[in-house]
Amino acid sequence: MKHDTHAPETPATRFLRQHEVAFSTHLYDYVEHGGTAVSASSLNVDEHAVVKTLVFQDEEARPLIVLMHGDRKVSAKELARQAGVKKVEPCKPEVAQRHTAYPVGGTSPFGTKKALPVFLEKTILDLPLIYINGGRRGFLVGLHPHDLIRLLDPTQVSVAQEK
Repeated sequence: MKHDTHAPETPATRFLRQHEVAFSTHLYDYVEHGGTAVSASSLNVDEHAVVKTLVFQDEEARPLIVLMHGDRKVSAKELARQAGVKKVEPCKPEVAQRHTAYPVGGTSPFGTKKALPVFLEKTILDLPLIYINGGRRGFLVGLHPHDLIRLLDPTQVSVAQEK
């Protein structure tokens, strides 16, 4: 865990403050390709409560965000079916960054460069508290999952698969 007590100000934290959302800040030592296992371990929280922000695109290269439990993966086939498109696939890192203005590993669903449709794994709403990227690598914010509904107006889906 990082000992720097000053959380960074990011487009995501500005967005949360602007919308008067109560959130906590959590810094940790980012590990390339470490994923949610590293952040969950660093913060001593269940990986299921760490929510990944994934940028996908449909067959016409239209971007969308998927919010998924850290210990699950997205069924692209099921997501496409529930989103009403032919297919979806993860965006390449540079494409995802172009759409959100966040680097991969630091992607937040809050304060993205342009508003993107958001798909939320509905079981995330069953959690008492979630940890989601705050707009920088090594930086999560903790908040109530129902704030996602108010802030992002997501489409709730059931597309989680075991890793």
